[in-house]
Amino acid sequence: MKIGVIVAMDKEFDQLKEVAKAIEKHEIILSKCGMGKVNAALGAQKMINEHKPDVIISSGCAGGNGDDVNVQDVIVSSELTYHDVYCGAAIDDSTVYGQVQGMPARYQADPMLLAAARRVATANKNVAVHEGLIVTGDWFVDTKEKMRSIIEKFPEAKAVDMESCAIAQTCYINKVPFISFRVISDIPLRDTNASQYHDFWNTIAQHSFEVTRSLLNEL
Repeated sequence: MKIGVIVAMDKEFDQLKEVAKAIEKHEIILSKCGMGKVNAALGAQKMINEHKPDVIISSGCAGGNGDDVNVQDVIVSSELTYHDVYCGAAIDDSTVYGQVQGMPARYQADPMLLAAARRVATANKNVAVHEGLIVTGDWFVDTKEKMRSIIEKFPEAKAVDMESCAIAQTCYINKVPFISFRVISDIPLRDTNASQYHDFWNTIAQHSFEVTRSLLNEL
């Protein structure tokens, strides 16, 4: 199987390049797209055009939400939407907050990839793996106020990031199976100055992407 893995930042790329090298049963194409929705969509489309992967996985870090979610936990996207998109009701009153008009209200993870992720979650004893909604927007969430404004609209969200849904939309348009794995780097509602995020990279990021390795081996 040809598997595309997309990350946003150099730090994430550095963590995952050794993981990709260790996978022998698949052809792994690892790409860094840059931060934000436009970079993510362009990176996903470039990967699809140039490499034609069988599936695409978005991997990286995200802010977490929920009493059961902690730093270094992993969120697997069962579904994805945008937290900063609103197309209004003037033309189509069926379009909901977070939905690009004409596109799904929420992008569903590929069933095969989600089933593999569930097996990994069951087998993994070292890292807590949660399945749920990931919301995406062009905003680095570094205040409690911003996080609250997002969670007011999406209280069930497990993670907030800047790329996953844009990659999901690109894969949806191109009919490429997709799932996102996000390591929780910080919990904005429990932190006031993004110190958890910086501590994450300084202390515990190195072994936090092993769940992605397990998923690649599971496929």
